[in-house]
Amino acid sequence: MNWLNELFFGESIAHSIFAISLVIALGVVLGRIKIKGISIGMTWILFAGIFVSHFGMRVDDTILKILKEFGLILFVYSIGLQVGPSFFSSFKKGGVKYNLLALIGIFASVAVTYILHLATKVPMPAMVGIMSGAVTNTPGLGAAQQTAIDLFGADDPSIATGYAVAYPLAVVGAILTIVILKNLFKVDIAKEREELTRSESSGTNATRFTLTVTNNEINGLTISEIRDKVQRNFVITLIKRKSGEEEMAKADSKLFLGDRVKMITSSAAQPIVIEMFGELDKSGDWKEINTQFVSRKIVITNSAINGKNLAQLRLRSYGVNITKVSRSGVDFMAGANLELRVGDRVTMVGTTQSIDIVEKKLGNSIKQLDTPNLFQLFIGILLGVALGTLPIVIPGMPQPIKIGLAGGPLIVAILMSCFGPRYKIVTYTTNSASLMLREIGISIFLACVGISAGESFVPTVINGGYLWILYGLIITMIPLLIMGYVGRKFMKINYILLSGIMSGTMTSPATLAYANEMSDNDIPSVSYATVYPLTMFMRVLIAQLMILLFV
Repeated sequence: MNWLNELFFGESIAHSIFAISLVIALGVVLGRIKIKGISIGMTWILFAGIFVSHFGMRVDDTILKILKEFGLILFVYSIGLQVGPSFFSSFKKGGVKYNLLALIGIFASVAVTYILHLATKVPMPAMVGIMSGAVTNTPGLGAAQQTAIDLFGADDPSIATGYAVAYPLAVVGAILTIVILKNLFKVDIAKEREELTRSESSGTNATRFTLTVTNNEINGLTISEIRDKVQRNFVITLIKRKSGEEEMAKADSKLFLGDRVKMITSSAAQPIVIEMFGELDKSGDWKEINTQFVSRKIVITNSAINGKNLAQLRLRSYGVNITKVSRSGVDFMAGANLELRVGDRVTMVGTTQSIDIVEKKLGNSIKQLDTPNLFQLFIGILLGVALGTLPIVIPGMPQPIKIGLAGGPLIVAILMSCFGPRYKIVTYTTNSASLMLREIGISIFLACVGISAGESFVPTVINGGYLWILYGLIITMIPLLIMGYVGRKFMKINYILLSGIMSGTMTSPATLAYANEMSDNDIPSVSYATVYPLTMFMRVLIAQLMILLFV
């Protein structure tokens, strides 16, 4: 029995690993529980840690701190790699408006938190914890805790307690806000869905078609010269001459009246492109052409290709045309300036022999992608920790600030995933490996936070902490109502897209799942992904700044 007691309540390394593993396993099982289709998922690990700690299962503080910080670093670094490729592109076109609306929600939550701090006299560290729980942002919790340690030399347990009491109702409050706005603006979901379908039909999605050259204005011009005239992005893959001869399209290929071309362009550019070339092919689908060329998909696994654009590779000199590049489920037009990355899947057209040659150049070794790129992972973490601990002097601040062990790795991961390929740094990670890394990191972090907060959790809640639940609900709903009203009333954003923006501002997958179910499609996921990168970054940064400025 002494062995069992030591395993559950001892102080050994074996006990520490046992306790953390028990908490994670228990939390994962509880995370499968859904009430009316809603679950708080991995956050159950936090409550499992609080539960076992309250009943006497503790872990050495030094071990907890090391595991907690390393778990947080793994989590935010993998998040950075995930959102990085779309971080800067999310500011383009409609993304600017969506991100502006998300910023309104973020700063509104800061304002509401500060007002509650002044009105209730709840210490700012606890209020930041409540805010992080109210917006369901775990990296913000980690950033606040790390900043408190830097300032006071010790963790403030009220941060984790505030997060824990505010989180459960935050998901409910966010969903309730979406429902309130729907009723307030008398939204007809079917009508909103129809409106989106109409707008998408004239959007930028790639479309394939065959044209016959009948416009005398481009007769004898090269494809490059025609592109300059039309000033629209398009890709011509194959040309069938009037004589019946077929050839690969190149930038210097000349087109003549009667030629037929296989074309890829955006649906928005299609009418202009057709007008410039002549008319849609009358003879039927391109598949009816008896062509000697084949189409094949190839995965880029050769690290030497990483960061090079299509123009630099000069693949057309091999008699091959790239028609489409797929990256992380997103399809890109194969323009000359498009940079390729390890892990990209390219669709190419050419003869079997020419494609075989290009395949060797690009790699196409799926097995090679399965090998984890540990150098990229740990050099990124190394640089992230260095950046996070770098003192930054700001005039007027009582002491230098630090981005912290949450902010540093996040920033480095975003920058590496965006710009790494240009410097031959391979940042590709398989989806399963990335998900595993992220889930292990957040599980260890939440388990350690729960165990460290468990001893003081119940006394804090009994002695007035139960009011923090109400404060959390206020911080959840008021900012979302403000941004929802502004987005719908003044920015005229489609309600289905708006629900995705609100979910992204909360960084809440559970809220997004409700928005997708409500709209009966995955359209909210698009706007969610647009605002998620900036929101995640701002939540981490603001949690630290509030501790530094108001404590």
